Amino acid sequence: MNKHFDVIVIGSGPGGYVAAAECAKLGFKTACVEKYNDVGGTCLNVGCIPSKTLLHTSQMYEYIKKNGELEGIKAEEVVCDFPKMMERKREVVKSLVQSVNSIFTANKVEVIKGQATFVDPHTIQIKNDHSITLTADYFILATGSKPIQIPFLPFDKKTIVSSTEVLSLKKIPQSMVVIGGGVIGVELASVYRRLGTNVTIVEMLDRICPTMDESISRALLQILKKQGLNFHLQAKVLNGKAHNDYAIIEVEMNQKKLELKSEILLVAVGRKPYFEGLGLEKINVNKTEKGTIAINDSFQTSQRHIFAIGDLIDGPMLAHKASDEGVAVAHLLKGKKIEVDYLAIPNVVYTHPEVASVGLTEKQAKTFNLNVKVGQAYFKGNARAKCINDTDGFVKVVVEETNHKLLGLHILGANASELIAIGVIGIKNRMNFEDIVNSSFAHPTLSESIKDALHTINFK
Repeated sequence: MNKHFDVIVIGSGPGGYVAAAECAKLGFKTACVEKYNDVGGTCLNVGCIPSKTLLHTSQMYEYIKKNGELEGIKAEEVVCDFPKMMERKREVVKSLVQSVNSIFTANKVEVIKGQATFVDPHTIQIKNDHSITLTADYFILATGSKPIQIPFLPFDKKTIVSSTEVLSLKKIPQSMVVIGGGVIGVELASVYRRLGTNVTIVEMLDRICPTMDESISRALLQILKKQGLNFHLQAKVLNGKAHNDYAIIEVEMNQKKLELKSEILLVAVGRKPYFEGLGLEKINVNKTEKGTIAINDSFQTSQRHIFAIGDLIDGPMLAHKASDEGVAVAHLLKGKKIEVDYLAIPNVVYTHPEVASVGLTEKQAKTFNLNVKVGQAYFKGNARAKCINDTDGFVKVVVEETNHKLLGLHILGANASELIAIGVIGIKNRMNFEDIVNSSFAHPTLSESIKDALHTINFK
């Protein structure tokens, strides 16, 4: 079968399916090629969605177990039905896969399953049960990323696992060591710690979630320690080995060595662009020194009709970033340039309490020689936080001193992932201090703490 399209999108994750749907809405004859059986990419199938489902369920379990009586709820016995928990996770994923398929159908995007490989700059072959050759005027590469593997700790998908396998364990492990204290590491560690696993996180740096505001990062560390997570910071993994039913790693810290043994070893040291099998080297698509695909400010690769978005290019590996870039490329093909405002893209850690951040941290602002004012308010003084018995954390705002522009919003606390939208809108629209403090916030709400933090700033 040979077919020609205006646009072919390779990859159906948050960048790919959004780009394909937007192209179709704009009148392009569009196809989306997906290597795997289900659409939705890593985020939907083995990333954001299953992990957040397990984070929610495990948090409910722990809360009822620890705080039920305080809330006036008495239960004879609170039991974790792990197989049922995993079944619910699969149902959530299945439902959202169907939603993505519905988006393709509604927008008349043709979905083609199989591995896409470039034959020449305008032609790809699809490897599946049939021989398919597709041509297009434009291509959008959106194949995402995959977990980084430590050379001396290859994934065996049984004892040494990545973030993919740890979301589908058959039983709750007695012990788990997590290499990597970034977002993925602390989230997945939190899931299993709540379910009763003895979890230790090994991190090479001196703090967890290092891209976040330093004061929030350090406060989160103390809270997670209090919850029962164990940490080895400034620790280097020297070697390790998987055995039949456990793994051992050797770690060096403070010029001393120690061995850590666990039933499950989760390696969460980051992700890297995934473009194996595309044959980009055949068509001279250039890469950067970091191993990402090189693009210009219009997402064009060295082959100007081929675009790249999401985890394939530089920048934070975030689903919503990829979606924004997908929309931007679709409109570029129509001759309209939509700027992706990277300063206004939020970052979230779905621990409990959650962490959310958008814009500049205080430290980053100072590196740009900006004179800033910083305001802070604690949730222990927030009425709604007291009502829901969730008072850990605080809000930190960074405001430019001379023009009062909001530069950054950083939150450690309940529902931070939802509250951060206020900062996204504020930074995206270049709002200032007065725009926000003179707005009416419902009472009692957690969002009032943002206003409270701003009120602590004194402009002389």
